[in-house]
Amino acid sequence: MPAIAQRRRAARRLTAAAAVLAAAAGIMSFADTAGANTSAPAKPNPARTVDVQLLSFNDLHGNLEPPQGSSGTVTETQPDGTTKAVPAGGVEYLANSLRTARKGHPYSITAAGGDMIGASPLLSGLFHDEPTVEALNKLDLDVTAVGNHEFDEGRAELNRIQNGGCHPTEGCYEEGKTFPGADFPYLAANVTDEKTGKPILKPYTIWKHNGVKIGFIGVTLEGTPDIVTAEGVKGLKFHDEVETINKYAKELDRQGVKSIVTLIHEGGLPASSSYNYNCDSGGPGSGISGPIVDIAKKVTPKVDALVTGHTHAAYACTIPDPSGAPRTVTSAASFGRLYTDTTLTYDRATGDIVRTKVKSANHVVDRQQPKADDMTSLISRWNKLAAPIANRPVGYISAEIPGRGSTAYESPLGDVIADAQLEALSPADKGGAQLALMNPGGIRSDLAYAASGSEGDGVVTYGEAFTVQPFTNMMNVIDLTGEQLITALKQQVSGSNEASPKILQVSKSLTYTLDLTKTGADRVVADSVKLNGEAIDPAKTYRVAMNEFLAGGGDGFPAFKDGKNKLVGASDLDAFTAYLGAHSSAGSPLAPPAADRITIVK
Repeated sequence: MPAIAQRRRAARRLTAAAAVLAAAAGIMSFADTAGANTSAPAKPNPARTVDVQLLSFNDLHGNLEPPQGSSGTVTETQPDGTTKAVPAGGVEYLANSLRTARKGHPYSITAAGGDMIGASPLLSGLFHDEPTVEALNKLDLDVTAVGNHEFDEGRAELNRIQNGGCHPTEGCYEEGKTFPGADFPYLAANVTDEKTGKPILKPYTIWKHNGVKIGFIGVTLEGTPDIVTAEGVKGLKFHDEVETINKYAKELDRQGVKSIVTLIHEGGLPASSSYNYNCDSGGPGSGISGPIVDIAKKVTPKVDALVTGHTHAAYACTIPDPSGAPRTVTSAASFGRLYTDTTLTYDRATGDIVRTKVKSANHVVDRQQPKADDMTSLISRWNKLAAPIANRPVGYISAEIPGRGSTAYESPLGDVIADAQLEALSPADKGGAQLALMNPGGIRSDLAYAASGSEGDGVVTYGEAFTVQPFTNMMNVIDLTGEQLITALKQQVSGSNEASPKILQVSKSLTYTLDLTKTGADRVVADSVKLNGEAIDPAKTYRVAMNEFLAGGGDGFPAFKDGKNKLVGASDLDAFTAYLGAHSSAGSPLAPPAADRITIVK
């Protein structure tokens, strides 16, 4: 694999000799000033140990502006045990938070756990996430793992994001400017080319400063092909996370790199949604669950810390490695609302991290602090380019309609989207859909009542609608038998979705009962599934609308791949904006639906 060209950065220059060595070894070495982040040169530390600051975040998803609604808050537990929602996020504040945190730390690294781009609001998504990469360059991000969303537009686009160059069909967005690409390496150790078997990007990189060496291995979840369109992962193979991490940890160890951090785009679910929850408090029902627990327990002890992501949860937990030694596992929620500050105590004599002294905590990117002027300028510049499209009103709402921020299995915005898809595809010449199903992961935000700009409260702009439905998936209508439909509904809570259910959002024509006192597929009460009040007939054929991602079996729904007589309709975003326009006005805004189509038994 050709070595990725290294770019000059004011605080991170490689000597010519180091660049040659890095290219030959297939790694990137940061210059001796890589972790300084201060104007004064770092002084050698004569002590045996030195504290290395690791600042990390994950799942930014191109949220340059503060996220709207509940997506733009974090839950904070108060001293008296109550909780409150704290407004958080926005790259203007994230930049200031990170720059402030670095002060007084001559050894500082900033790393990310994937999904920096993809599923982004219009400000970034309209320009294929070039604004976000520009912001991350300004943030002095040192390294990130790829996430599943880095593959939304395929391998070629990911290479462009890394290496630069104007978009192949839309060209350059600003006259006289060519997109420079990421100044930081994307790591994809467990993603290989199907033909060559070689990693498509660097598997690891080494950070160096004043004799301190720390290796970073980057992986994404092995199940990426299940949650990304087939075109996005075409020609690629995704390997087991643990096996890959252990392989490259051994390789780094052979090179004399004893301190290793893994950046993994897979995560867990803490017992509390509060960012300041003490994950290691012990007691019944405490701690963390989910895929990252099993992974962390199996990853070689050579790895000293894991920066994770994907679940959009906040935690700083200790999970023992295979030798029983404590090891920190962290995640900073999503959308730039938090950052994690981890102290890695580096032993100069052994070149390894002193595990017993690892300290880690999440911090709020609050909006009371000053904004970073360079980020304000960046947002303003791109907003001017996006304004003619973004500011167009497409609908009106009477109150906030929770979507991504909802913790319920059925969200009000999920109902609106499913109804919009049914309405768009129910005409005979549009597919004749009788019901519509929407995957919850495709709902990326809430519809906030408060104005985001000058449009006024309750006005939904095209930019806000795009933030909710940023993938622009084409809608499909397929034939499913009643038996296939019920099988698909059971796949919400069984198979790959049993541990973490993915409850489809349903149009108003479909109702059923979800019994959480049972396990696996039995949670869906088969004889409760009704269409317009009539029980589903297993032998009858129904026309079902869904986006192309779901129709391809995405998100663990293989039953949908057996659908027949597919008709391709408008995009999900077009269906959504058309519905808002048809069902709301300034004088008669759309109210949040009751979200009572799925009866939950607990």
